[in-house]
Amino acid sequence: MVPRRVSVEHAKGVLEVEWPLFGELSRGLALKVAREYDPQLVIGIATAGVIPGAVISAILDREFHSVVVSRRFGTETVRATPAVLGAVSPAVRGKRVLVVDETCDSGATMRLAVAAVVNAGASAVRTAVAFRTGSYVPDFHAIATESAIVLPWDREVLVDGELVTNPLLGLTPR
Repeated sequence: MVPRRVSVEHAKGVLEVEWPLFGELSRGLALKVAREYDPQLVIGIATAGVIPGAVISAILDREFHSVVVSRRFGTETVRATPAVLGAVSPAVRGKRVLVVDETCDSGATMRLAVAAVVNAGASAVRTAVAFRTGSYVPDFHAIATESAIVLPWDREVLVDGELVTNPLLGLTPR
């Protein structure tokens, strides 16, 4: 598994995010949203957008759901473009929705998620990401950066029953 937010060929450095920073960024993002938008429901884009989405929905005290948008099919196939793999909760019908992902670059994943939420009947949809890393401009973001992002949940993986630094990231162990 190669995390989609780590694409170092065009990045300017690597930003390794630890849990405390992630928590503060989520808190700040929730405050930005609360000042400008009053979502009735939060949708996290699975898999990595579920984590900031759940945190933001908890801070805003709003209902939380997820939608799967992925470049993977099963465990092996990787597509060049993402696809929605499942239905959006019918709870979005007639509601103001905030769609959250951990990062966005081209916006392909976010656009698909927003379209799925709109097609499911949401009355309004806004977008939020922790990290804006490319040309797509979400309604809300915590940080804009050209760095590749390594999030705390991507840093380590289980190999033979042991947590090790994810070898696909090319990082040095701590």
